[in-house]
Amino acid sequence: MRGSTTGANCPDIFELSDGRFAVIGEDLTEKLDAELPADASRADYERIVVVTRETLIHAKADIPDA
Repeated sequence: MRGSTTGANCPDIFELSDGRFAVIGEDLTEKLDAELPADASRADYERIVVVTRETLIHAKADIPDA
């Protein structure tokens, strides 16, 4: 269980074979798009995905420093 409040499989963060990271979380693009900081933007094909603090803290141990 990596941050799931119901014992389900998500949200989660995992590393892909090419070194990128994938995030499974709640898609809140429509709700948060207008609240992005002035120095942040997203392309039309990108989504704003929210994960719990607990999920990110658990993932930290698996994210390499370099």
